[in-house]
Amino acid sequence: MTVSPTGIVTFRYDYCLNGRRETLTIGRYGPSGISLAIAREKLIDAKKAVAEGKSPALEKQREKRRLTAAKTFGDVTEKWLAGARVADSTKAMRKSIVDRDILPAFQNRQLNEITADDLRALCNKVKARGAPATAVHIRDIVKQVYAFAILHGEKVGNPAADVGAASIATFVPKGRALSPAEIRLAFQQLDSIAIYPTRGSPQPCCRSEILRTKRNSSAWYWASCSA
Repeated sequence: MTVSPTGIVTFRYDYCLNGRRETLTIGRYGPSGISLAIAREKLIDAKKAVAEGKSPALEKQREKRRLTAAKTFGDVTEKWLAGARVADSTKAMRKSIVDRDILPAFQNRQLNEITADDLRALCNKVKARGAPATAVHIRDIVKQVYAFAILHGEKVGNPAADVGAASIATFVPKGRALSPAEIRLAFQQLDSIAIYPTRGSPQPCCRSEILRTKRNSSAWYWASCSA
């Protein structure tokens, strides 16, 4: 702890790391600074960092640089959209959702200011107006924007990681696929059809059509069993 000629009390921590002396300025004491209890907590954290071979002073400098260079969600989203390698129609759809629904809520916020609750509230708002599919798209877009930011060095969490798509909306398929038992029965019926010797067998084409509309492991399994 040091006291300036004007009476300002500053908490500092002097330490040695890798043969060099360093000083960490923990903060100023007082109503506009930090309390003694907080200073003690920061000192404990700094001592742990030194014990692990890390420089708390350098880490504080890095954090200052990150804060100075902090980008808003709108800035990162613009770069993400510009570099996205997707079809023009997909990019146009994403930009429409970004401009209409996401940026009005998050554009000027720092990345570390947007929480999972904020994202969930936005998705629920869009869902309430009768657009559940758009709400799910919003969650997916925000997730990709944060993944892009993290990939390029931003030290932030991804709020979409705590917002599951199923918690926003679920969709009931309009039809259903054939079950494995139904596929096997269909193949058995095909095998029982009498074919004129002079004509080609339709079974291979029918089998292919069934498998084309049911491309999953169970279909291929029954196909191999009945081949």
